[in-house]
Amino acid sequence: MSDLDHRVGVREQNLVVRNLKLSNVTEESCDELVKEIDQLFGIDEVSYNIKEGEIHLAYDAVNINLDGIEEVIRKHGADVHDDWWTHTKEGYYKFVDQNVKDNAEHKPWSCHKVPPQSSRYNK
Repeated sequence: MSDLDHRVGVREQNLVVRNLKLSNVTEESCDELVKEIDQLFGIDEVSYNIKEGEIHLAYDAVNINLDGIEEVIRKHGADVHDDWWTHTKEGYYKFVDQNVKDNAEHKPWSCHKVPPQSSRYNK
């Protein structure tokens, strides 16, 4: 895939896929919740499985993070499920998202190229 296969604000190299269980999601709030998250800049894909109670997210971790998405979830009266496994995944997702963002902004200290003044170029 290339960056052209994704929505505006989503680059392939920064794309992350997340699955989290949610609680307190009603059928009425589900559509509005998904619709609002879908309109956020940096979201590539969002869906909610009402039977499993799980939200599926694909987004650019440089342009949006899980905390921003969770604010929208809470705004609609829902929340991340309160169990050990979901909290573990959530913590790991946040760690990786921050790492992706930090690496995207990092300027390499060395390009590992031979300098143009090198004798290799003067032959």
